[in-house]
Parts: sequence; structure tokens; C-alpha cells
Amino acid sequence: MAGAQQQHVQMSSSRSWRCAIGIACALVGLSAVPAAAQRIENSVAIFAALDKVTAKISRLEVPLNETRSFGALKVTPRVCYTREPTEPPKTTTFVEVDETLLDGKEKRIFSGWMFADSPGLNAVEHPVFDVWLTDCAQPRVTARRPPPAGAAPGIVPPPEREEPDLPRRRRVPR
Repeated sequence: MAGAQQQHVQMSSSRSWRCAIGIACALVGLSAVPAAAQRIENSVAIFAALDKVTAKISRLEVPLNETRSFGALKVTPRVCYTREPTEPPKTTTFVEVDETLLDGKEKRIFSGWMFADSPGLNAVEHPVFDVWLTDCAQPRVTARRPPPAGAAPGIVPPPEREEPDLPRRRRVPR
């Protein structure tokens, strides 16, 4: 019986050491958490537009909330975000694309987020034209948020969720 009791004591101390090491590692990891990347708001969205008939690619620089035409398409970016050059790239825009039909009416063919690093993820699907985001330009000045009062130095609080000023979708009850 003494041998079983000694083995139980050794297992308990082994577990407590593993627990202590795990807690120490977690505390060290918390102090080394990198700050959340600050997104930069830009005033201009830059698109590449392909005319599939002529195989010509055009560069479209469109200021936010303005509309530029490319063939039968009208492109209107609403927001365009990038990150600082020292951060991993993440360039995104919310854009609306309308098509001018033969009878003069306009039809919305795309409304959503485009990602420069994944142009095929949310693409404009059109038989004659392709439009995709390549970059943003003219960054606006963005202020960094100060840490909340009483925050421990070196520990970064979780980023607050920012909601862009975009039209909201309504849910239709079923």
C-alpha cells in the first residue's frame, strides 16, 4: 500500500509542476501579445478592370462614395481599408457595382466586400467585364486609442469591434 501511496504523491506533484509551468507560460505569453493591427481608412479605392472582349486591363482610381464607369459597369466604393506597411497586408473595400442594361435601367450585380489579397473570393461576375480591388490610396489620419485607465502595462486589451458605416440589411421574418 505504501508504494501505491508514494506513486500517487509523485503523480500529484508532477501534475502541480506541469500546472505551474503552464500558468507561467500563459503569463509570459500574455505580456508578449502583439498589439492589434490598426486599420487605416483611405479616401480612394484602386481597382483593376478587365474588358474580356479586347483583353485590355484598365486602372480605376475611384474616390469613396463616387461612381466611375467602366464599359457598362458603374463602380462605387463605400470604404477602403489598409494596414500600416509594417503589418501583414490586408486591403479591403466595400463596393457596389451596377450594370447599365440596354434599356437604360441599372441593375445591381455586386454589393459586398472585396479583398486585394484574394481577388477571386468575392468577385464581380459578369460575362464581359471583371473588376477587382488592387489597393487603396490617400490614407486619412487615424488616431490610436489610448489604453483604458487602470490597464496593466504591456498587456494589450482586446480590440473593440468597429462597425463601418454601411447600409444594414434587414431580416425578413419567415
